[in-house]
Amino acid sequence: MRRSLGKLIYNNMANGVSILGVLPLCLLFLKDGYQYLIPLIVYNNIMDDLDGILAAKLNIKSQFGAILDNVCDAVSHTILVMLVVMRYADLAAGADLLSTAIVLTGLTATAALVLRSVSRLVPESKAGNGSPTNELVRHLLFVLLIANDYAFNVQAVLVAVFTLHSVSMLMPCRMPYLIRSLTKSATAISLVNVALVVAWLVPETTLVIAACFAASYLYSFGWGCIERLRQVKTGV
Repeated sequence: MRRSLGKLIYNNMANGVSILGVLPLCLLFLKDGYQYLIPLIVYNNIMDDLDGILAAKLNIKSQFGAILDNVCDAVSHTILVMLVVMRYADLAAGADLLSTAIVLTGLTATAALVLRSVSRLVPESKAGNGSPTNELVRHLLFVLLIANDYAFNVQAVLVAVFTLHSVSMLMPCRMPYLIRSLTKSATAISLVNVALVVAWLVPETTLVIAACFAASYLYSFGWGCIERLRQVKTGV
């Protein structure tokens, strides 16, 4: 009995990490929950990568685990995106153009990330790696961090982020040059998460780290668009 229980726990360690990555997001529903948004984005990103590392290192990959991971991604990312939308779409003061744009693009991005997560459940899917859904959340993190130290039109930037990511998540092309796409080893993945923590805790580094992620995204976005046009032209 103990051996069976131990084996069950061992085989589901990665699944437990996936669930633990989502549960603390309940804090966001508290009255002043928004104050936890930035640390919870960092935490969720770390846990989302950790479950994959554990599954690979402990050789406990399973179809159920892959499905659970995608479901947890869809739930957590939807919550995080919608909280940002509600924070910056100042509908209480009147539905101005930018507030309306944030709501529309935010809802579009939410639908796109759910569809992207669902598409990864299909074995023959060509969604690729690098998790563009995670990339959206990482970029929202950088926008929020930079907004704490610099004065700029956050609403306009969020509209641009939501729009670009909606296209890249729905685009049936891979984006292999995202920073996260290029990290294969557990060490490299850990360094990506360390970079996020440093960007959060050391404001002097935020712009540089954000620029690196943004540059890799824009390059991948352009590459993906060109590749898709080539496919359409050649009928692939």
